[in-house]
Amino acid sequence: MPLRSIRTRLTLWYSGLLAVTLVILGVVAYLLVAYTLDKETDSALRGVAEALAERSLTESRQGLPPDVDEVFRRFFGAVPMAPYFEWLNPGAQARKIPPSGPDLSSLSREARANAARGIATFETVDYGERYPVRVLTWPVIDSGRLVGVVRVGMSRMNVAKTLSRLLLVMAALFPLALALAAGGGWLAARRALSPVDRMTRTARRIRAGRLSDRLEKSGTGDELDRLADTLNEMLGRLETAFAEMRQFTADASHELQTPLTILRGEIEVALRSTRRPEEYGEVLQSALEEIQRISLLVEGLLLLARSDAGMLKMERAPVDLVFVAEEVLTPLGVYAAKKGVALKLGRIEPLVVAGDHFHLRRLLSNLVDNAIKYTPAGGTVTVGIARGDGDAVITVADTGIGIPPEERENIFRRFYRSADARSQSQGGSGLGLSIVKSIVEAHGGRVEVESEQDQGSAFKVYLPL
Repeated sequence: MPLRSIRTRLTLWYSGLLAVTLVILGVVAYLLVAYTLDKETDSALRGVAEALAERSLTESRQGLPPDVDEVFRRFFGAVPMAPYFEWLNPGAQARKIPPSGPDLSSLSREARANAARGIATFETVDYGERYPVRVLTWPVIDSGRLVGVVRVGMSRMNVAKTLSRLLLVMAALFPLALALAAGGGWLAARRALSPVDRMTRTARRIRAGRLSDRLEKSGTGDELDRLADTLNEMLGRLETAFAEMRQFTADASHELQTPLTILRGEIEVALRSTRRPEEYGEVLQSALEEIQRISLLVEGLLLLARSDAGMLKMERAPVDLVFVAEEVLTPLGVYAAKKGVALKLGRIEPLVVAGDHFHLRRLLSNLVDNAIKYTPAGGTVTVGIARGDGDAVITVADTGIGIPPEERENIFRRFYRSADARSQSQGGSGLGLSIVKSIVEAHGGRVEVESEQDQGSAFKVYLPL
């Protein structure tokens, strides 16, 4: 398994956390067992000491009872390893069972002081053997007087061996549990990440020509399904972008081919035979018109390309919109007069915006040119500038052919021309409104259109003041 695999890293993290958890649980379990064994041992020793002390008092016998082993068996369930019992009579010699046991007859200072006050004392005494002895010093009180001291004890060998066996069991089970958990974690991670593998295989198959493919979902609605939805949405946007790019390339090639074909044909005809200077002048004039058409088309394509790349830079300087309108309407008034269209000024307010003078002039020129182009003779084109709600509103309204409702969403697409516009045989590349939208958005504004078929259209451009 490669270490950079998410499956491997999840397994290692899971195994590491489980190992730490098992160690903590093992330490806690060991301490709890050790504490429990110590408490049970002390409780049993207390019971033995109470029973032996009571028996010594009730039988009026201060010494060693004959059935010490039976008393130990009653409280421990069996005679513990190396049981110890000792009777200390004040002023008398200590007597103990077994006689050959460890020498514990001498009381410690703490045990002696506690015994004098009638307080029992637990001690763990190390007498040089492998295992220490747990000893309880129990004072025997009769009529408020200390008559003797019972000392009972047992070796801690059983407790130590029990704890050792517990450590061995944990040492054997913990690695096994960790290995099983790691294997289960790896299988669980593999199953959980299997949708990622499927998405990866599908993504590798997707090429520019197969953008219609989509990633499969497991149907659980989990994070991986949400990731698949996000990637599918991205693929949809890419498919749309590629389709638009292909259409854009085809349309641009078509638009460039027409003037180039005309230009080539006129030059070839002019070169076939000797002609008068006037005829050469006509050919050159026509060629110049086609070159200007190509130049405008290429300039528009470059502007749109910069806009798509976010590189359409606008100068930010105060621009008088009334002055821009005068610059546009003066030359276009001649064009409108030739078509028999009245070009008028509507409501005009002196407004200033921060923008690029050249591009704003091109924006208004495109709108007015379109309006004149698709307005029949006898119609009217009106240009207005007014203050809106924090915006300067430029309105270009006409009484032309209008735009069908089903085509209004498409008029700002590149090279798009409605059926009515194509039937007018007015020429044009279909880039004018796309350029208008790009310039408006680069200025932080928006453009809207209101239109009724055969009644006319009104384009409104909103620019921040």
